[in-house]
Amino acid sequence: MNDVTVVGAGPIGLAIAWRCAARGMTVEVADDGLPGAWHAAAGMLGPVSESYFGEGALTALLVESARRWPGFAAELGAEEIGYRASGTLVVALTGDDLAEVERLRVYQESLGLPITPQRPGELRDREPLLSPRVRGGAYAPDDHQVDPRRLVPALRGAATSAGAAIVREPRPARITVVAAGTGSAAVAGVPVRPVKGQILRLRAPGHQPPGFSHVIRGYADGRHAYLVPRLDGEVVVGATVEERTDAHVTAGGVSELLRAAADLVPEINEYELVEAIAGHRPGTPDNAPLIGAVGEGVIVATGHYRHGIVLTPVTADLVADLVETGVPDPMLGPFAPGRFA
Repeated sequence: MNDVTVVGAGPIGLAIAWRCAARGMTVEVADDGLPGAWHAAAGMLGPVSESYFGEGALTALLVESARRWPGFAAELGAEEIGYRASGTLVVALTGDDLAEVERLRVYQESLGLPITPQRPGELRDREPLLSPRVRGGAYAPDDHQVDPRRLVPALRGAATSAGAAIVREPRPARITVVAAGTGSAAVAGVPVRPVKGQILRLRAPGHQPPGFSHVIRGYADGRHAYLVPRLDGEVVVGATVEERTDAHVTAGGVSELLRAAADLVPEINEYELVEAIAGHRPGTPDNAPLIGAVGEGVIVATGHYRHGIVLTPVTADLVADLVETGVPDPMLGPFAPGRFA
């Protein structure tokens, strides 16, 4: 019998398996071979710019996990997983957009988060390719990025090197950890629903690095979009938020994203469109994760919604602690699965 079976081979599941195996536990990871939400994810590590009203406990967890990311990335090989610490620009195109950015920035600043207002000239000093129409925004230096499509293979390697086995049919285990994203509802009976997101991948001309280096979160005439530049020339543009279960890429979704992105960075009109896909984020009723025991010998680590990549290090550490000691860390209190009972 295994000490631990992890159901789910995305970043969360693999990181939990890695941490548990590194502590000397016998671990198997059940992998169905299908790409999860991570395959579509942009990989933004945005504890500041992703902090919203009424989500204080979640913001604290995001900040703590972001604090762990540099060491986590170093263990895996920061360059290998595309970890970049160039910061994030929040950009507003119109007066109404700027009012929304300012309202949120003031709230984030009130929490003591590092975010500073930026005038149009200051934004373009940082990124000259920004549209001359931008009205202002903010700079979040601690909001970084990683490439999920490089992170997952690195985590598989780390987990197996530590002794974990990745299998289709796992053996029984003392503890089962369900980290199956949207599939967790069927496996563990928890309230996780799929939230569709369409996302694009572009390529800069000549496969050169894009002409901008910061992650750009934009508000463009009421439309929200983000642009994530990679050193290999890729730019990820996303993402729609749709309460739908289909996986269709729609003309409207692609048009909405491209229009907002080009309004913010006009140069991307010249980039090659190389991929348009749809994925499903694992959402919960309050959009916060479910982490903790749901019965004898069963722990869930799911429902991370938009935050699965940034929350990977802290989730893995706290779940490994819980498996080893049986005692949940106080940080997990607000995310106990029983809060919806």
